[in-house]
Amino acid sequence: MKNMILPVLLLSFLTLSISNVNSKQESIYEILKEHGLPMGLLPKGIDEFSIDETGNFEVFLDQACNAKFESELHYDRNVSGTLSYGQMGSLSGISAQELFLWFPVKGIRVDIPSSGLIYFDVGVVRKQFSLSLFETPRDCMAVRSYNDDVLNGELSAEALYKRKYGNDQYDNLRDVM
Repeated sequence: MKNMILPVLLLSFLTLSISNVNSKQESIYEILKEHGLPMGLLPKGIDEFSIDETGNFEVFLDQACNAKFESELHYDRNVSGTLSYGQMGSLSGISAQELFLWFPVKGIRVDIPSSGLIYFDVGVVRKQFSLSLFETPRDCMAVRSYNDDVLNGELSAEALYKRKYGNDQYDNLRDVM
């Protein structure tokens, strides 16, 4: 009987340790909030991400998508950057639409939370938005990314033709050949 108690206690301890590790992992949304940023800067449904002690982070989405705010934001499948209090810098994987053009977002910052403003650095200009737009994560509509059509660094002729003329035209051309 004594021989059975030690393995049972050891197994119980291991089970408790593993569940504590899993319950302590924060979501990316909680990490944003802890850094003085609104949770809605990233789209809804992100489960997979990494962040190191220096603030370098990477977020992995199931697919590229667009979310509608005052203007539209595009998220690539991988979004990365550096997180510090009140800002995200060295961003890669987020673009903002202005009129009909898309600009890469290089940084996002909240200077004074009580001002109610958030600033997006899109290179040539800094866009100012109401902080309240980004309070909660938005649904993100799946879109085809240009990168989805890239094969080993080269855009396939098939993808180019489909993009220009549509799938039906491509199927007709293929039938003729």
